[in-house]
Amino acid sequence: MVAALLSVFIIGYFLIALEHTVNINKAATALITGVLCWTIYILSTSDKEIVSHQLTEHLADLSGILFFLLGAMTVVELIDAHDGFNIITDRIIQTDKRKLLWIISAITFFLSPLLDNLTTTIVMVSLIRKLIDAPHDRYIFAGMVVIAANAGGAWSPIGDVTTTMLWIGGQITAANITRQLFIPGLLSLVVPLLVLSVKMKGTVTRPASTDQHTDIILPRRQQYIVLCSGFAILVFVPIFKSLTHLPPYMAILIGLGVLWTITEVMHGRRPPQEKNKLSVSRALQKIDTPSILFFLGILLSISALQSTGILAEAATWMSQNIPSENAIALSIGLLSSVVDNVPLVAAIQGMYSLQQYPTDHFFWEFLAYTTGTGGSVLIIGSAAGVAAMGMEKISFTWYLRHISWLALIGFFAGALFYMFMA
Repeated sequence: MVAALLSVFIIGYFLIALEHTVNINKAATALITGVLCWTIYILSTSDKEIVSHQLTEHLADLSGILFFLLGAMTVVELIDAHDGFNIITDRIIQTDKRKLLWIISAITFFLSPLLDNLTTTIVMVSLIRKLIDAPHDRYIFAGMVVIAANAGGAWSPIGDVTTTMLWIGGQITAANITRQLFIPGLLSLVVPLLVLSVKMKGTVTRPASTDQHTDIILPRRQQYIVLCSGFAILVFVPIFKSLTHLPPYMAILIGLGVLWTITEVMHGRRPPQEKNKLSVSRALQKIDTPSILFFLGILLSISALQSTGILAEAATWMSQNIPSENAIALSIGLLSSVVDNVPLVAAIQGMYSLQQYPTDHFFWEFLAYTTGTGGSVLIIGSAAGVAAMGMEKISFTWYLRHISWLALIGFFAGALFYMFMA
């Protein structure tokens, strides 16, 4: 079973990487791979009920991520429909590629700890679309947004899922993780930026359609209301989670409901044709559904590897055969660029007790850094990367050629600094 499962996963991964060569949409490949992995698992097991129960448990987690993604993308599309992003882009007058890249990356780095890396990526890629016309330039900027979002999320207890897991599990504290990982996270962004700045020249050209998103002229006041409400909802997500202990998708859903109500009241007297262009229903139609299905297929595949114990065995093997704590953390971080970092961190949490490694121990902090930033090495290695991949149609191979090596040197730069200072 293990051999068959790994073969299907590797072949599926390979076809996703060669999406533009084989001319098969990555969402289709991911869905087939995900379902085949679970099919192999259940056909190889005598107790079908256990497998079905595991799938149901994983589906609860997967649906939470997908509903959050759906809600966040709808909020962003609604802001875009009301030309809310123009309020921001009108104030960013910089067209020099180098300077603009630093501005966008800095905003992403400091926004990610507040919103989380996934939400920040969705917002910033939407902004990039308003600022840059050339596809190749947008891809470069989107790639740096992924690196910046993951780097910023690593030093915040709510900026990345794995950091949140370690925080809730008692392995790290909020104040200490912020203090210890801020500079390593900053280095993992600044080093790639410095390297890229040497190569990047010229200016960007803005899309011709940035002045008005629709043919409806909206009062500036309404644009501000939707923009501020949308951002308030996104910032509200981690606050809601901390206060209620409900998952993030519950916060984004209630926020979407509130914004939906605001826009319905705001445009209640408009003609139906105009109101429809500014409605949530229209925003839902514009969401990139194939990207969400791609996300589902990838997570289904990885959850099958987790349920069969393959990921736990991989973590155990590394623990037994790699004597150095630093090497284990680095290996887990790089492995998280191939498979989801959540089950890997969960396996490590189960292997090492707080008696062996107390709260705020070097190992837990370093693990938070490596799993938070290691996913940037491949575009499907993090939720931020998958979101950018879907929104900008960035291919796996393009990212591998142009961004992966930058993410890798940034990853090791921050890691070496942390190991040296520890």
